[in-house]
Formats: sequence, structure tokens, C-alpha cells
Amino acid sequence: MKTKDLLILVGIIGIVLMMVVPVPIPMLDVLLIINISLALIILLVAMNTQDALQFSIFPSLLLITTLYRLTLNISTTRNILAHAEAGHVVETFGGFVAQGNLVVGFVVFLILVVVQFIVITKGSERVAEVAARFTLDAMPGKQMSIDADLNAGMINEKQARERRQKIEREADFYGAMDGASKFVKGDAIAGIIILIINLIGGLIIGMMYHDMSIGEAAATFSKLTIGDGLVSQIPALLISTAAGLIVTRASSEGNLASDITSQILSYPKLLYIVAGTILLLGLFTPIGLITTVPIAGILIVSAFRMQKNLNRKQEEEQQIEEEQQIEEVRSPESVISLLQVDPIEFEFGYGLIPLADAQQGGDLLDRIILIRRQCALELGIVVPVIRIRDNIQLKPNQYVIKIKGNTVASGDLLLNHYLAMSPGFDDESVIGIDTTEPAFGLPALWVDEQMKERAEMSGYTVVDPPSVVATHLTEIIKKHAYELLGRQETKALIDNVKETHPALVDELIPNLFSLGDIQKVLVKLLKEKVSVRDLVTILETLADYGTYTKDPDILTEYVRQGLSRQITLQYSQSDDSMKVITVGPLLEKKLAESVQQSDQGSYLALDPASSQMIFHRLNEQVGKALQAGQQPVLLTSPTIRMYLRQLLERTMQDIPVLSYSELEPNVEIQSVGVVNL
Repeated sequence: MKTKDLLILVGIIGIVLMMVVPVPIPMLDVLLIINISLALIILLVAMNTQDALQFSIFPSLLLITTLYRLTLNISTTRNILAHAEAGHVVETFGGFVAQGNLVVGFVVFLILVVVQFIVITKGSERVAEVAARFTLDAMPGKQMSIDADLNAGMINEKQARERRQKIEREADFYGAMDGASKFVKGDAIAGIIILIINLIGGLIIGMMYHDMSIGEAAATFSKLTIGDGLVSQIPALLISTAAGLIVTRASSEGNLASDITSQILSYPKLLYIVAGTILLLGLFTPIGLITTVPIAGILIVSAFRMQKNLNRKQEEEQQIEEEQQIEEVRSPESVISLLQVDPIEFEFGYGLIPLADAQQGGDLLDRIILIRRQCALELGIVVPVIRIRDNIQLKPNQYVIKIKGNTVASGDLLLNHYLAMSPGFDDESVIGIDTTEPAFGLPALWVDEQMKERAEMSGYTVVDPPSVVATHLTEIIKKHAYELLGRQETKALIDNVKETHPALVDELIPNLFSLGDIQKVLVKLLKEKVSVRDLVTILETLADYGTYTKDPDILTEYVRQGLSRQITLQYSQSDDSMKVITVGPLLEKKLAESVQQSDQGSYLALDPASSQMIFHRLNEQVGKALQAGQQPVLLTSPTIRMYLRQLLERTMQDIPVLSYSELEPNVEIQSVGVVNL
């Protein structure tokens, strides 16, 4: 056994023996001073711990110190009643605190007992009970959190074991504190009982055995009793305070002193308010300025120094952060972040900064949120976050839109002007700067505030610059939506469907199709501006025809037929009619004969002369439709629709190509032109 272990065992045995073995008065003085010292040490340790588990021995220490204090009470009581004396320490406390007035000493002792028993002990007991209950209730959740972190690879087995041990120790500690707080409560009650015993027993023994008068006995034994009570209750009060500190302190990064200075004194401006309030008390109350001015001055000086320290600390933190950023740029790992390509970027010159700056009235960020919602409703996909940044390399009023790092559109804005688009005829009284509407390429004018009303009265469509940008960005997203839908985005859409239609998804993936196969079909639909919002119908159609073919082109045709109602509503007029340009029988025959089969699927093989002729005839019909103010829609048979679409994909991508099987029976088809050879 080690020496320190032997000393502790001997000390505890000695505490027990002191209850029955008389202790000499000089030795009793030394033991009382040791009791006070131990209480101070425990209080200071409790104040400087950062975590309750750092002082996990406290419940056991609380029992030992309580037993030691009660043993000293018994020893002093024995000496008081037997010899009418208890040593210099007890007499000094009794005489110094009472100041010759026994009533004052008795009142001070009662106040100490009340403070300890009712305020500190009761509060500590309740907090320990609640902490123990909450700690036990939170154990399952904490265990699950550790298991989740371990399964995710965020921690290793050793760290998980340490965290589990910490949770168990916390539960044991707060459970022990819940019980140990009863020792403090019992100690306070015992102090009151011992006081009464000393007073009554001292009067009787003093008159019967020491031949004292009742006044002399009362004076002698009251002084000794009060001294004994103070000597025992002051250390008890210190240890009770330490117990309260232990159970009320949450885990933090510092001790009690650092927490107080960093949290309470982190608001120097509030000290100025307090100082002003103290000065007003001195001015308008009988307290006087002599008392309030020094305190207010100390508060003002303290607030000034605190504010200065906070500013210096912020500057140091900013400097450290800048140095860290420089080091990150210099490190080889920082190059990896440059490999990330944003799906959508919106860059603008410095002259357009007010568009995105909310402090200058810019609402571009709010408009982008609405654009993403609109695209989700119209296209059925979740548009990725749009990165917005200024670019000093652009012209002041220029902006560009990038898809995956490549510029796909650009435009110019005049912030103090409005874009006026002609209704079809020009009004010479409307004067502005000639330009082109960026979203649809229509001729327009930039007009100022004064010309805006005249343009509106002349029938012009007038929009502000933020609306121009929002419209342009929306059209670009719709046009390039198929580029934004990858396998990861497709998985998110399918997972959303799986929540309501798990049987459909389980049958389809991976038994019939892979994630990439479904993504190819969705991309082909989006490329022709067909919404994939009705994903359930799309997956149902794929499940129906997946056993017959795996060709994404053919599957897309089947899906389009399944979405016939949606496609019909998309291109029909309000009166359930649709004006179309039909494909003549000779052209259909020519296209059908030009289809070639290969291992990778079928494709259209036309000679250049035939292709040029088809483009020429189609341009004629499209031009006539546009002159008549009609949206050109090309209608053909289901067998050649996808091949005709392949032919027109590069030159006439914006012209929709439909088949007869994609239209609802109730729609009235009106042919406004025929494309033939």
C-alpha cells in the first residue's frame, strides 16, 4: 500500500475515533484550522474546474468533510460541557463576531444557518436531483449519437469508448451528488441541534458542576456555543457553496472566473448605462454624489478599458484569420477547391452591384428564390443554388450567365432606365436607347423615368432591370435544364417518389433500369422542354415498357405518349385547338427510308442535299407561322418523330416536334402549313 493511501485510511479511522476519544484542546485548535483550510481548498477547486467530472471525487469528499466537521463538533461540545472551554479558535470566533454582545453573535449564527440550510442547501439539492434525472434520461440519445458518429466514420472505436465512459461517469456523478446533497442538509440540522444542546446543557452543567451563577453560566457557555457554531458553520457554508457551484455549472472551456469575465463583462456599453443610472441616483435621491460618483467613475473606466480590449481582440482575431487564409492559399490542398464547378453562375459588373445588395434596395436574391420555385413547378426539377458574384473583368453594366463554368448568355442593363418592348408598331414619340431584349431577342428601347409613362400609353411593354434579369435567367434555366440533371439529382427525385410509391421504385430499380437509364430519359424530356414533375407517370410507363426495350430514345417516346395530356395542354390554345405545321407523306417516307440500324441503336442517315431541302421548306413554313403571330409546332407520325427531332436538334432546337399519339382526342388540330419534298 502506498504512503498516501495509508495516510488517508489512518485519517478516516482517526475521524471516527475522535467521536469517542477526548481530544486535547491545543490539538483541537489545529484540527479546527485544518477544517477551515479544507473548506477553502474545496471551494477554490470547485471554482476552477471546467467540467464537473474533473472533481468527480466531490460526493465522497463531501461525506468525509461532513463527518470530520461533526466529529469536531462532538469534541468541542465535550470540552465545552466538561471544562467550560474549547480552545483559542472557538473563543476567538465567539468573542470577535459577538463583539461583547451575545445577542448579536447568536443572530449572526442563526443567519449563517438559515442561509446555508434554506438558500444554498435547498437549491443545491434541487439542482442535483434535476441534473441526475436529466442525465439519466439523456443517456439513450447520447449513446445513439455516439453509435451514429462511429458508423459514419467521424470517430474511431477508442474515441467512442471514451465518450461512452464519460456518459456513464456523468450519470454516476450526478446520481452521487443527488444523494450527497442530503449530507449538507443533515449537517445544517445537526448544527442547530448541537447549538441547543450546548446552550441548555451548558447552563445546567455550569450551575451544578462549576458553581457558576445563572448569569455567569449563560455568558460563558453562550460565548463558547456561538464560537463553536461559527467555527463549524463557516466551513460548512463554504463546502455547501462548492457543492452548489459543482452542480449548477455547465460544461465550458474555462473556469468560473474566466466564464464570468468573458460572459458578464462582454458588453461594455451596458456598464455606461449602469454608471449613468448610479449618477442619477446620486443626483435625485438623498444618497448623494459622494457615494455614487466614485462607483460610477469606476464603471466608466472599466467600460472604456473593456471596449478597448475587445477592439484589440477583434483586430487580433481578424489578423489571425487573414493569415490563415493566406496560408490556405499557399498550401497545395487549396488548389482542390478550384476544381469545383458551380452548376449555375450569375456574374455582373460593378455597376450592377445594387441589384444584389439588399442595403441598396436590390431584390435579386429574393427573385432567384422565386425562380427556383417556378422552375420546380414548371420543370419538375430542383434547380441548384445559383452562385452570384461580381466580376471586375466585365463591363460595368454587363452580366453573364454560366452553366457549369461556361458562358451561355450575356446582357447589358441600365439601372436608371426601363426596358420598353414594342407592341408590333413603333411610336416615334417614344425615344430611348436601342437595344435587344436578352431573353427572347426582341427589339426594345431603354427609356428613362420620364419616357416610361409615354411608352406605356403607346402600348409598349415596360419592365424594370431586375425583371429583365429574372426573365432572362429563367429562360436560360429552362433551356439548359437537361444539363443540370445528373445522376445525383435524379436519385433525389426518385427518393422523393419512393416515400409515397415505394412499390413502383422497388420494381423499377435496379431490376429493370439503373439510375443512369432513368436519368437519360429525363434528360431527353427536359431537352424538349417537357416537364418531369409527373415523375410517377414517367416511372409507371418505364416499368410497363422496360421489359420490351432498353433503348432510351424509344422509351422516351413511350413516356411522351404517357404524358399526352400534359403535352397537349402545353401547346394547345385556350379553345382546345392547336395550330400545327404537318409533315407531308413524301417527307415521312423519305425519313423512314433513311433510318439506319446499328449496335448502338437506330439513327437518321440523310444525304446533305436532302437535309438542306428539308431545312429550306421548313424555314418557309415557320416564317409564315411567325408572321401570322402563331407559335410554330411541327406534327408528324409517331414512327419518325424522334428522327425528325434529331435532324432539327442543332438548327431549329426551339421548334417543338410532336406526334399524333402525344395529343389528346379532344384537341382540334388546325394545319397552317405542310412540309413536303
